[in-house]
Amino acid sequence: MTRHYCLIALLFITISGLQAQLQAPSDFLPHALGEQFTPHHMLIDYVKHVAANSPSVQIERYGQTYEGRPMMLAYISTPENLSRLEDIRQNNLRRTGLLNGETDSALDLAIVWLGYSVHGNEAAGSESSMAVLYELANPNNERSQAWLENTLVIIDPSYNPDGYSRYTSWYRGISPSTPNPDPDTWEHDEPWPGGRTNHYLFDLNRDWAWQTQTESQQRMAKYQEWFPHIHVDVHEQGYNSPYYFAPAAKPFHPYITQWQRQFQTEIGKNNASYFDREGWLYFTRERFDLFYPSYGDTYPTYNGAIGMTYEQAGIGAGRAIETESGDILTLYDRVAHHKTTSLATIEIASRNAERLISNFESFFKESRNNPPGPYKTFIIKGDNPEGRLRAFCELLDKNGITYGKASRNTNLRAYHYTSGTEESVQVDENDLVISAYQPRGVLTQVLLEPESALEDSATYDITAWSLPYAYGLETYAAQERVAVTPGYEFEYPEMAPDAGRPYAYLATWNSLRNARFLSELLVKGVTVRYATAAFGIENGNYEPGTLVITHADNRQLGDEFFNIVRQAATDHQQEITGVQTGFSDSGHDLGSSAMEVLRRPKAAILGGEGTYSNSFGQVWHYFEQSLGFPIHIIPAEDLGGTDLQDFNLIIMPEGRYRINNATSDKLSEWISNGGRLIAIGSAVRSLEGVNGLGLRQKGEERDSNGNGGGARPSNYDDQERQYISDNIPGAVFKVDIDNSHPLAFGLNDYYFSLKTNELSYAPMKRGWNVGVLGEELLVSGFAGARAREQVKNTLIYGVQERGRGSVVYLIDNPLYRAFWENGKFLFSNAVFLR
Repeated sequence: MTRHYCLIALLFITISGLQAQLQAPSDFLPHALGEQFTPHHMLIDYVKHVAANSPSVQIERYGQTYEGRPMMLAYISTPENLSRLEDIRQNNLRRTGLLNGETDSALDLAIVWLGYSVHGNEAAGSESSMAVLYELANPNNERSQAWLENTLVIIDPSYNPDGYSRYTSWYRGISPSTPNPDPDTWEHDEPWPGGRTNHYLFDLNRDWAWQTQTESQQRMAKYQEWFPHIHVDVHEQGYNSPYYFAPAAKPFHPYITQWQRQFQTEIGKNNASYFDREGWLYFTRERFDLFYPSYGDTYPTYNGAIGMTYEQAGIGAGRAIETESGDILTLYDRVAHHKTTSLATIEIASRNAERLISNFESFFKESRNNPPGPYKTFIIKGDNPEGRLRAFCELLDKNGITYGKASRNTNLRAYHYTSGTEESVQVDENDLVISAYQPRGVLTQVLLEPESALEDSATYDITAWSLPYAYGLETYAAQERVAVTPGYEFEYPEMAPDAGRPYAYLATWNSLRNARFLSELLVKGVTVRYATAAFGIENGNYEPGTLVITHADNRQLGDEFFNIVRQAATDHQQEITGVQTGFSDSGHDLGSSAMEVLRRPKAAILGGEGTYSNSFGQVWHYFEQSLGFPIHIIPAEDLGGTDLQDFNLIIMPEGRYRINNATSDKLSEWISNGGRLIAIGSAVRSLEGVNGLGLRQKGEERDSNGNGGGARPSNYDDQERQYISDNIPGAVFKVDIDNSHPLAFGLNDYYFSLKTNELSYAPMKRGWNVGVLGEELLVSGFAGARAREQVKNTLIYGVQERGRGSVVYLIDNPLYRAFWENGKFLFSNAVFLR
């Protein structure tokens, strides 16, 4: 008995000591929580402090951002649970079917993942994460300690450290000692590009499935190790809006289960009980839907979780702001609201742990045995360009989607993505086959189906994203199940360093992988030609765009030429063919002027005020990350004062540019002297006043106020529907392509374009109309009736020649969110070929 009391006393002393050392955020930081924004390094320091002083918290650095900031997770549960953390993780994966073996109910915990401030200037999320962490670690908080008995909480305090740092550093540098609530003051006027986005100005909340950014890639690798049962993405919205929490608005994707919808409502009611008690305003079931698959609420939902976004008023609010109701919204308020919903979510998870785990397991069991969609098997033909197939498989791997080959050759009826009809298809041994009967079967169907059922067109984001269209792959979707043998190997013959001295190397040109190979050659000083027409040589046939790399053009490199080309081919898995002669069997010889010398781009991109930051970031990311090719950044406002002769390529991202007469003349002369200008999306409008350039809008009749010709809605409630009719939020259209033009080399005579605007320009009378929409070519997604009519028979991609130079018009942005792989290849044509 004495020994027992001694142990109790020792435990009490230990807990008391830890409690004495564990500090609340306001005690640890140089400011009270909510008084000022916390620099990212202090945020991380506090997380480390809690872990060092609480047996209920373990931390893990799981990655770093482009700018080198740490990405951190905190695991919070009882000390006993944390001692079995790896066992708990594996037990949860066994319930998904991703790990084999029997599950152990003694290891079952409700797993709640809370992610804060994926938009860096929605900074109250990260601020509140410290308060939530403290309340969970505080041994005197009896309620939270009880939750942790059957719950594991995973906290990521900052999904976007670079954006968070950009915003908080700016704000701390310009804000007065006493916050000014006047919305017109400097502290409420964040400059370009703002802190919402990451280093490359990407919206990380649209990148969960595509994983184009390093933050998303590292976070998703960790997410897929855990598969939480609840995931909350903690955001902010405009400062005049009340707090939003689940249940979500329509449209819901049809594969979201009744349980997921129901439990969202239960969580919402629990949140509401706390807000009602405090008299805080909130709303549910409006604005924030569950459809687009790459959000922080939808992606977890399609992976079996209860995925939700929480939205606090606060963007642009600084530390205090006067709202339209006359109230003063403070940072203290915002932290308190997020803290409340975070803790309330953990509470209801703990209260319903068994139901959560049971329904989570059922989701994956149903996915493996009876996936919900009409299409059960997706067949990607093996004769698709290898570079596109490789890139496609890399994305499947990032998302944990399994694939392989058909266990036997078979004939079946299937939907053909290219024709839009059901056809007979022979499934061959080299075809890539993806079955929906797998743990991630729901996600597979969501990402691959030709079209998802949209129950309501009033959606928050793009409405089409099917990956076979994005990757330009000939694909079939079958309603019957096909047995799949796992694994799909690409054969690539590695070339020995001493593999001879051919007359020339020939390289295919039909994917972004080829563009990366070309980029490396140009960076290393290799001269490259490209074929402007088809030709045959040494019993091989080659298409326009084929890269022709001759020793004769690279004598200055000596024998090192052969090593450079072979090493670049190995690095980029680029198949190259060595030929021993320049004499072609058909078409032009390798020394013909039809084998045009590729001019190395000396490229500049316009950035800063006037450009749309997302579009600028997409071009910047394309050059630095997709290509590894140097790019100069010029402030758009300095275009008139820049010596353009330093460049032969200038790219105008989407934006609103102010081009005066002097700059117009200068730009026009530069193009005439051989410059190439690429204008993307809305940037095309800015060229309408440039001498001899610009396109003719196919505009509908306008009234005296500049409004469209559509009728005013009969009811006030119909105004949103009226707007939708004129809108294309993001849909796939089939574009007729002239692939005899260099802008379309390597493409088919059609291209699936993700259209995210309603811009409508008539085809050029004097120019190359390389990509044109016909009468009715909507393939997937929603586009308003009047908008569809407006874009019929319009130019999508074109080239206008001027003197020795040209302007490339890309009406649809092919780099949108960097996930439209075939668009990045099309953009490579605009960059490299002329």
